[in-house]
Amino acid sequence: MTEDIRAFIAVELPDQIKQRLSEIQEQLKAGRSQAKWVAPESIHLTLKFLGGISPDTVSGVTQAMEEAALGVSPLRLGVSGLGVFPNAKRVQVVWAGLTGDTAELSRVQKDLDIALARLGFAPESRPFTAHLTLARMRDEASPAEREAVGKLIESTSFEGGDFVADSLSLMRSQLRREGPIYTRIAAVPLVQ
Repeated sequence: MTEDIRAFIAVELPDQIKQRLSEIQEQLKAGRSQAKWVAPESIHLTLKFLGGISPDTVSGVTQAMEEAALGVSPLRLGVSGLGVFPNAKRVQVVWAGLTGDTAELSRVQKDLDIALARLGFAPESRPFTAHLTLARMRDEASPAEREAVGKLIESTSFEGGDFVADSLSLMRSQLRREGPIYTRIAAVPLVQ
């Protein structure tokens, strides 16, 4: 029996964007031990988390990605602004926002959801919010620490630069104590 692959579909980021994200993380980190920071080389734009999938499912998932990418030109995106989920008083996640062709990006994500639903993947229950996760608050973070991080994020401006998203990637996530390791399984180009 083959082992399931923990997988997700994402847009990978160019190195210069990851470098800028690393710089803002360093600026925000100072004295904030209750946040677990995402390794800059691992930051990506998640379009769909699939969970554990059988290796036999990879070709079907890749076909769904091709269907969602059909007729979509490369997307011009910018990394701009910082935010938190769910709100500034109860911070769980710290993220960087996206600008540019975000309406088209949302359409690709929705088309991906529809194509994957035919393979048995549950559609997303929450509306898609394009973001790049920078940190997650640890469970032991106090309400005061969460609120302090929220205030810091609200008072910090950030421009991370522009990039072109020219493909969708099916990624494998291997969980390790030091942090997850992401490996590309397949890539589907965005070409009109």
